[in-house]
Order: sequence, then structure tokens, then C-alpha cells
Amino acid sequence: MTDIEPAPLQRGATIILDIEKAAFEGRSIARVNNLVVFVDGAVPGDRVSATVFRKKKQFAEARVDEVLVPSPHRVDPACTHFGVCGGCKWQHMSYEQQLVWKRAHVRDAFERIGGLEGVVVNETLPSVSPFWYRNKMEYSFGEMRWLGEVNRDAEPFALGLHVPKRYDRILHIDECHLESPESNLVLNATREFFLEKGISAFSTRTHTGDLRHLVIREGKHTGERMVYLVTSQRMEAVMEEYAALLQRGEFGVTTLIQGVTQRKSTVAIGEEDIVHFGEGSIREQLGDNTFRISPTSFFQTNTLQAERLYALAEKAAELRPADVVWDLYCGTGTISLYIARDVKQVVGVELNDAAIRDAGTNAGANGLENTQFICADIVDFLAPDAAHDVPAPDVIITDPPRAGMHTKVVDAIGKSGVERLVYVSCNPTTSARDCAMLAEYGYDIVDITPVDMFPHTFHIECVISLRKNAGFAAQDS
Repeated sequence: MTDIEPAPLQRGATIILDIEKAAFEGRSIARVNNLVVFVDGAVPGDRVSATVFRKKKQFAEARVDEVLVPSPHRVDPACTHFGVCGGCKWQHMSYEQQLVWKRAHVRDAFERIGGLEGVVVNETLPSVSPFWYRNKMEYSFGEMRWLGEVNRDAEPFALGLHVPKRYDRILHIDECHLESPESNLVLNATREFFLEKGISAFSTRTHTGDLRHLVIREGKHTGERMVYLVTSQRMEAVMEEYAALLQRGEFGVTTLIQGVTQRKSTVAIGEEDIVHFGEGSIREQLGDNTFRISPTSFFQTNTLQAERLYALAEKAAELRPADVVWDLYCGTGTISLYIARDVKQVVGVELNDAAIRDAGTNAGANGLENTQFICADIVDFLAPDAAHDVPAPDVIITDPPRAGMHTKVVDAIGKSGVERLVYVSCNPTTSARDCAMLAEYGYDIVDITPVDMFPHTFHIECVISLRKNAGFAAQDS
């Protein structure tokens, strides 16, 4: 550090900071007298003037007021809503540098949290496209459009995204660079239509109003587009006019579904679904398989990058035609179906019953008869006294949620003795913890490949290839 202004490091103080590196959660890090300062709105390499808004014994938090010397990695954000919308924390950092820091975060997690030194972390696999990559966007209606702290309630109608940490405030969005230009056309036309009709937005305070959510889903390979509008009432006449509007060619909408619910919950799910035109679902291609996606189906958000993620997982597993593969936390079976044609059998296990039903349906639709999907808690499925009758695995692929695997799951996998193990992770912190535990059972990390599924965010997925150490295998036998 050089030339730091000698300002007192306390709440409300304005200080000059040299930004050293990117931190988790989209923040950056500077240091003052060996005290870590987490900074919002900065890029590594910046020199900034910032105001401290929180001071603790071991760290401080500050917010950028002015960029005094910009980092060579700082770029102009593409989106006019950047800095207010909380979706893309890193849009002011060059995409190439985002990939560098995501790789660094993975390495740091495995060394610092996992205690696993010398692990090979490959370069981050970039997204096929850093913009227009999402196949789903979920917007909310609100009775109060966010205009900042001053006169924030001046506009009584909003359609957009929630302001970070403010679930009662909606930020007006007229252009988002994450899904497609056509989805922006749908978003703006929907807002204008219902404003003209005088239809009210649902209030989370009074639980009155009709308009709740607008969900737009797309098939990136098929070109099919779904609009799912969640409302409190049926509104037959208005919905007939809205359906006619969306059938205009510039929107490319192939199906419109209305979800109707009287629940107070703010989840974008209807108690009753009404199909106004189209099939009520869209199709998407993932590898050699076609998936039918309903309004509330789970599906990987970045279709094109999901294909690359699964290809990496398949390569890491070194699959053979005679292999039996267990796919743990299989969801709707996207990984299971992706690899099924290359192995003898795939057994997918998932606790969510609806996801298991979708997996079975998708397997049948794609003519894959060598798949079996079991609805069970992973802990129970792997228990020594489990009642299931499935062949032992040659390979285990595990794709747990952000919380990682239960310790009993790690223990069961470790004791299984399976030679090839692939961990698909959406959280390097918990996967580092789990891999450190697996190391105690003799599993060595061959390599880790970070995969960028969500450009301009701090999120990163990884494909971790593990192998049973031959010495441990001998001891087990």
C-alpha cells in the first residue's frame, strides 16, 4: 500500500483506498494498517475515495464515492441499471478479469478452507456468451416503484426486479442484458399494457391487487418462448387482449400461461394454470436430448454452458460402456440423460418427487431405457441397510446444492470404495470442505475446472475429478 490518507477508520470516515483483490459476494478488498476493508463498487487495481459505513474489530466496510484512478480492468457497464439492480455485481470489471478472479476464489477455497495444497485448478471455462445467456427471467410487479430514498413511493406501479435486501421495493427495469432482446420487448409491452388497462399490482402489505409475477422462459436451441403471468384473479377479458398482443411476431412468444393464486406467498407459482395459447410448455435441447419445460420446471439457467459443464463432467468420469453410474442429487435428470447413451446404466437419486417424475418423463421421451430414477433422501439411499435393489456403482457423480453434502453422505461415498468420483459444485467453499473429508478416505483430486455459468456475478461452478488412491484401496480390501 502506498500514499494512504491518514484518516481515522471509523464509521462515516472518508478514506483513500487502493483495491487489492476481488472478494466473495461481489465485493473487493483493500487494507488499512493491516485491517481488511470490504469495498462495494470497486475493481481490483482501482484507487478510490470511499466512505466507511460499518466498522468492526477485525474488518470494516466501505462504499465507493469516487474512482480516483481507474483499474486497467474497469469497463463501462452495459446495463443502465448497474449499481442499483443487484443482479450483476461485476459488470464494471472486464470479463477476462472476472474469469481470473473466479479461478482464484476456487483455489483460495480449497487451500484455505479445505487445507488442500497444490491442487490443480485449471483456467475458468468462459461462458459461451457473457450476455444474453439466461433462458429464464422472473420479474415482479409492485405497488411502489423504487426511485431511491427520496420520493421512493412516487410511482404506484412497477414491473422489474427486487431492490437488493428490499423485498417490498421493485426497481423499474426496461432493459436487462441477460436473457434476450425479445424478452425485453415482452417485459416493456406487458408493463405498458397493464398500465393502460389500469390493472393494479399485488401489494405485499395489504395483499390486494391482481398482478404478481412475469416469468419469461426460452429455448435457446429451439427458439420457443414462454410467458407465464401470475395473477390473483382470472381477468378473462383482459387476458384475451393480452394473449392477442403477445401473438404479434416481434415477441416470438409460442405459449402463454396464466397462473392464478390467492396465496399471500410471493413465489411465482399459481394454484391453477390456464393456457391461453400454445402447448403450455416449451422444448429445449441439451446434448442429444429434448426436454419439455413447464412454467415451474427446474432447468439449468444457462443452456449452452450447461452442455459444456456436463461434457466436462463426463470427461472427468472417464466413462466406459460397461459402467453403472450413480447420479446423486440428480434433479430432473439432466446429467443422467446426458451420459446415459455412453454407459450401461444410470441411477439418479433425488429427494424432490416432482423432479424425479420429470426425470422419468424426460427419459421416456428420449427413448432412454437404461435409466432409473429414485425419490429418496441421499443419506437414506446410501445407508448400509438401504432397501433399494440397484447395482453397485463404477462411478459416482454428485451435484449437491450450495450447502454441499451431508457428512453422512460424504462418509458413505468414502466407504463405498468407488474408484472414480466426480463432484459438480456450485459453491467452492462447501465443495472444498467436502473434498477435504473425502481425502481422509483416500480420494485425491486430479484437477478442478471452474465453469462460468453466470457471467458478471461472483458465482462459480466447478467440475472436480477425484480418484481413489491405490494405497487406500489396498487397505480397504
